[in-house]
Amino acid sequence: MNNTVMLDPTAELKPVERQILPRLETLSGATVGLLDISKPRGKEFLDEIEEHLIGLGAKVKRYTKPTFARIAPKELNQKISVECDAVIEGLAD
Repeated sequence: MNNTVMLDPTAELKPVERQILPRLETLSGATVGLLDISKPRGKEFLDEIEEHLIGLGAKVKRYTKPTFARIAPKELNQKISVECDAVIEGLAD
């Protein structure tokens, strides 16, 4: 395993260590979740990403956070983790 460090932007004084999952070998046939965090123009950004992913043979599922001001609800994160092989979170302004 490589020595990649994942940084958490929250105010944790002692962040929890997390194991990085292996990357997908291909997107063809994979289900990729697109999470819109509800910031302006995020939908348009993810529309473009979706088009590219479909061109690569991926299946796409779309999700939306209720508000960008708070973390995604636990139930939404769990749903995405069960339904998708990978996820892209879209930020825009």
